[in-house]
This record gives sequence, structure tokens and C-alpha cells, in this order.
Amino acid sequence: VMPTTMTSRFFIAAAIIGTQTGELISVLEVMTAVAVGQCTPGIIAVNVSTFVGYKKKGIPGAIFSTLGMISPSLIIVSILALFLEQFMSNQVVAHAVGGIKVVVCALMLNTVITMAKKNLLSAICYVVAILAFLLALFTPIPTVLLVVLAGIFGIILHKTGRVSL
Repeated sequence: VMPTTMTSRFFIAAAIIGTQTGELISVLEVMTAVAVGQCTPGIIAVNVSTFVGYKKKGIPGAIFSTLGMISPSLIIVSILALFLEQFMSNQVVAHAVGGIKVVVCALMLNTVITMAKKNLLSAICYVVAILAFLLALFTPIPTVLLVVLAGIFGIILHKTGRVSL
């Protein structure tokens, strides 16, 4: 079982226990939070905690519940990062990190291919995707700006009827 799945199950179980005591949220709100968490990008536990925090205390609740959910991971990773440089001189650790980089690249490539199959609907979509990739690779243009511009271009194409969803 993946750690995120275990975290999600733990969080949902804790929320359900809270609903039984009447302290947290209702069962309907838990089901709504889980549905919203599954529909939004990101880790479901973070999405659900943000939703529950928002339902209970508005924007501050959403911010603090999200911070509460991600802080332990950030703290642990930050502590490990302090010691990583010391371990990088160890050949075994260096090779392990190199192997992890390869796996991460393969996973990213798999995600790109999966998304391309589902989202590139016409020749013009392929042109925009390839152009954005080349601009990201060979120019100093921030990739966030490229994503926003490609999104705006896609909206314009959809509104003019050149691409249908």
C-alpha cells in the first residue's frame, strides 16, 4: 500500500470517528470532502484536510489545516536534506540517488505520455505542446508562463470552435 493511500485512509477514518462523536463534521460533509479531494489535483489527504478546514473555519482554517497536513513531511525532508550532502560522498548512496533520478524521469515521461494521449485532440494541440516543450527547453521563458499562455491559447481555440472538448 502506498504511503499516500495509507495517509488518506487514516485521515478519512479519523474524520469518520470524529463524525461519530459529533466533534468534527457530519458524515455527508466527510463524503463531500472525499469527493472534492478525489476530483482536485494533488494528494487526497491534503485536499480533504483543506476542504474540512475551509468548511469549519473558512480561509484561515483551510490554510492551517493544509499546513498541519504537509508540515511533518516538509520537516522530515528538510532534516534529511541537511544530512544528504554528507552521505553523497558514500558511493552506495550516490548510486542509489542516481537510480532514483532515473525512476523519477521514467515516471514523469509516463505521465506526459498518458496526459498527451488524453488531451492532445488535434494537430494544432500537438503543435502547441511541441512548441511549448521547445521553448521551455531552449529559452529562459519560465515554464509557468508557457503553461498559462498555452491555456489561454487553448481557451481561444475552443471559443472559436477550432478545438472541441
